[in-house]
Amino acid sequence: MKKIILLLTTVFALTNSWAQKISVNPPVPAARQLQWQQMEFYLFVHFGPNTFTDLEWGKGTEPEDVFNPTHLDCGQWCRIAKAAGAKGIILTAKHHDGFCLWPSKYSTHTVAQSKWKNGKGDVLLELRDSCKKYGLKMGVYLSPWDRNHPEYGTPAYNDVFVNMMKEVVQRYGPFFEFWWDGANGEGPNGKKQVYDWCRFENTMRAIAPKTVLFSDIGPDARWVGNEKGFAGDPNWDLLDTAGFTRGIGAPSNDTLNHGNVNGKNWIPAECDVSIRPGWFYHKEEDEKVKSPEQLFELYLKSVGRGANLLLNVPPDRDGLIDAHDSAALVGFKKLRDESFDNTIAEKKFNTASSTYTIPLPSTQKINCIVLKEDIATGQKISSFTIVLQQNDNTVKEIKGNTVGNKRILTFPSTEADAIKVIINNAKATPLLNDVSVYSIDEKLIEKD
Repeated sequence: MKKIILLLTTVFALTNSWAQKISVNPPVPAARQLQWQQMEFYLFVHFGPNTFTDLEWGKGTEPEDVFNPTHLDCGQWCRIAKAAGAKGIILTAKHHDGFCLWPSKYSTHTVAQSKWKNGKGDVLLELRDSCKKYGLKMGVYLSPWDRNHPEYGTPAYNDVFVNMMKEVVQRYGPFFEFWWDGANGEGPNGKKQVYDWCRFENTMRAIAPKTVLFSDIGPDARWVGNEKGFAGDPNWDLLDTAGFTRGIGAPSNDTLNHGNVNGKNWIPAECDVSIRPGWFYHKEEDEKVKSPEQLFELYLKSVGRGANLLLNVPPDRDGLIDAHDSAALVGFKKLRDESFDNTIAEKKFNTASSTYTIPLPSTQKINCIVLKEDIATGQKISSFTIVLQQNDNTVKEIKGNTVGNKRILTFPSTEADAIKVIINNAKATPLLNDVSVYSIDEKLIEKD
């Protein structure tokens, strides 16, 4: 009898081993990356001389006086961001034209040389103060390419760029994200710059260790391989960077879109997309602003696939976000609230398992399920099946690939009284922190 009991105990222990141990599967995110992924959605603000010249890529020869946003109100930007449910704002402090939205000591092509506020204006300062007032985090985009600076294309320009980074961090930080564009074109002297990326990274790590650094290959967050606002499926937070460089030497767009299943570095994807066809404001695009429904679809294909959504909302020539854009953003927030504020069922887990069961309070129609993986111990799940049940019978199965920080799955409405999430394949013992069930508007179901 003792042998039988011992055998049964051993079998039980083996079959429940997943439920007993949560393993760490490197690489894992740093604290700054975990905090960044919890932000999920924030705004991009493209603003500068291009706003006034109707260009997308300025030439660097524009007179400083062209920049004159006489009614600039960064508080308005922040109020709209808050109303949209965004957690922060990233500003293009210097685009490829080289114009600095702050009075930099290292350039003569800045707000200080413009007629705006008689050369006393400072967009970064106004945004910093407004973000603090409204409880938003601030980030900065700083293009290494500079079509204006006379030293661009020479070794001395790397000193200029390092000094600019130090300047904005020390004056206006801390930042939640620092955005490096990989563009590398010619400067006013007809030369291309050899960027000292190693020095740039070391500088930022030293002066802003809690700031997430973004580029094609990170080191903290990666470009998703498109400007359409969607991550791949599957989407791994992992990426191999050995042998690659930023810009033209980056991994293929397909690799950036999906990540590497066995990547050696934790570099999650950020999906950048504009609410308008262009990145800078153009009045002729006022009627081409994405609708709340289009923005919701982008949300499903970015945040809903484990990435972050960086939505560009460019101010107009007055320095204000246009009413078309703000209306779309508020409508987008309304759709998210209506969809996800009322949970039919939710269950949190702190024990790893291969199967998670969630009973519903009654038989009812459902069409949306949200999964959250415990990414602090690594991204592990590579495939899963969601089983919709009614009276213990399977009525529908939904297959999925990766989960990551958040996975949102939508499907045609189906009556069920319980669901099971079965982990089919995982790299190590997985844990779903949270499983929640919803019924959203059928018109919002994700389209292929």
